[in-house]
Amino acid sequence: MFFDIPAFLESLNYMLSGMVGIFVVMLVIYALIILLGKAFSPKKKKD
Repeated sequence: MFFDIPAFLESLNYMLSGMVGIFVVMLVIYALIILLGKAFSPKKKKD
């Protein structure tokens, strides 16, 4: 069985960039949910 170390290290770079991309997208979605929650939250009426 042949194990190509340089190809493995190159694939780690692709995996890292993919995971960082997924993390960034999750943060953007989280920020949008928070902003939409603040924008459309029911306003409290003052008596």
